[in-house]
Amino acid sequence: MSGSGALAPFAIAVDGGGSKTDAVLLARDGTLLAHDRGPGSSPQVEGLESSVRTVDAVIRSVLGTRALNDLARVHLYLSGLDFAAEIADYRSGIARLPWATENTVVDNDLLALLRSGTDSPDAVAIVCGTGINAIGVRSDGATARFPAIGAISGDWGGGGSLGSAALWHAARADDGRGPETLLLEMVRQAFGVAELPTAIEDLHFGRRAHAEVTALSPVVFSAATEGDTVAIGVVERQAREIVDYARVCLNRLGLNDAAVPIVVGGGVARARHPLLVAGIQDGLADVAPQAELVIIDSAPILGAGLLALADSGADTDALAKARIALAAV
Repeated sequence: MSGSGALAPFAIAVDGGGSKTDAVLLARDGTLLAHDRGPGSSPQVEGLESSVRTVDAVIRSVLGTRALNDLARVHLYLSGLDFAAEIADYRSGIARLPWATENTVVDNDLLALLRSGTDSPDAVAIVCGTGINAIGVRSDGATARFPAIGAISGDWGGGGSLGSAALWHAARADDGRGPETLLLEMVRQAFGVAELPTAIEDLHFGRRAHAEVTALSPVVFSAATEGDTVAIGVVERQAREIVDYARVCLNRLGLNDAAVPIVVGGGVARARHPLLVAGIQDGLADVAPQAELVIIDSAPILGAGLLALADSGADTDALAKARIALAAV
């Protein structure tokens, strides 16, 4: 691999999450030369060794027969790299691989999501997909990060939390502990059972996968659309959680009064439910009136590719060309 990477013609970028891993090979002029997709590579979900195998496989696939000396940079952005120790462990895990050098970038996939939505040096990115996490960046290199390891780090939000809330409220409506809600009937229909306790028992004994609970998240929005007050409360909570991430990032970075883009991605956000979007906008108006909400549909590999190209010395025309090509991946 090229020592400085400044004149090497190619760059590789990888974005890895819980369900899939994308890798792209880009020329320094912004041309997309190759793309491959593998299974999930989050080290928190798959384990370090499995993650490294998946990342290595997609990188070798896009590199093909090209010489390593022609590779300027490799950038890896993976979910589950929330602590400095996790990043250090991942670096150790890839150290033996021929494409990995001291110049290889390894970081959380939120940075890729952020650059998919904005080129601003001051920005916040929030992912609201299966789970939820956020990062804030400032032009001087300062960042605001969160552990994002579930309830023990105070996390709530995303499809997992929404689906669990739907089942929680449905169960309480079914046995009388909670208020009546449309969620009860909608959850029963989603599970395909006449009585909710049947599905609860199946979940308990492992006859149903927990992924079926996460899959209930659209039910919350359907019930909210029909005016169900319980479901509306869940959606409003999700909006508050997103706003709270933005607020804390901006507070830590001293950007409360700046015109900062708040980039929000992930499946829950991309659905753009009017109640959720309105809740986020209203919340941001209170805590950061100059901030701009940017909900993006582009996959994070777009941002990963742009970061890798920029680090390789690509010019603005090349980056603009790459943005168009990567948006279609």
